[in-house]
Amino acid sequence: MSQNSRTALITGSGRNIGRACAMVLAKQGFNIVVNGSSNRENCESVASDVRATGVEAHVIMADVGRPEAVKELAATALQKFGRIDVLVNNAAIRPNAGFLEISEEDWERVMNVNYKSAFWLARECLPGMVDNKWGRIINFSGMNAMAGYAGKPHVTTSKHAAWGLTKALAKEFGPLGTTTNMISPGTIVGEVKTKAQEAGLEALQAKTPLNRLGNPSDIAALVALLVSEEGGFINGQLLQPNGGVVC
Repeated sequence: MSQNSRTALITGSGRNIGRACAMVLAKQGFNIVVNGSSNRENCESVASDVRATGVEAHVIMADVGRPEAVKELAATALQKFGRIDVLVNNAAIRPNAGFLEISEEDWERVMNVNYKSAFWLARECLPGMVDNKWGRIINFSGMNAMAGYAGKPHVTTSKHAAWGLTKALAKEFGPLGTTTNMISPGTIVGEVKTKAQEAGLEALQAKTPLNRLGNPSDIAALVALLVSEEGGFINGQLLQPNGGVVC
């Protein structure tokens, strides 16, 4: 089946890495479901850019930290395009909190957005992937989350849970035509930074063997490989594009 009859759902795709993933997959011929939780203007802008490549795009605003919103997101996407072939679980939150200060509600909120959303969406998308004998699921972590955050234990725990889910799905659904992988990016330059953040980025760049920080396009290029036929033998892997900071 040609890619222009396939659909990719990308959570958190209104900016940065999510936007870059939407654009690179659109250029490969995938129809795109653009998702965000609050900034519809950004999402509509991405959808407009996607349509300019010649494919279809549809914006669905949904808080993926709520199971009922995830069900509605998937149902609306399936109603619009009839299929979801690629699922990119990019949405995440990374609040600061010491372990002894975190409320149970805050812990659950991080787990819901960073881990359970991937679980919920996989449950909604996998039946169609199995029926079509083809699918790609890509989950996201981060260099610091996999190493272990100080002051963000809920973020670390949620991303390790998502890594466990990634390995389990790779084993179970690989034989049925669907690959599942996780990307753990290094420091990626965002759209807006304060002066203090810029100073921190300079220090991080100095520690990076390539002597530069990552761009959203660096991560999107890896996503493009994973969803391609050439990337079809990559399954159950934690891929770490970080410029050599972690080897």
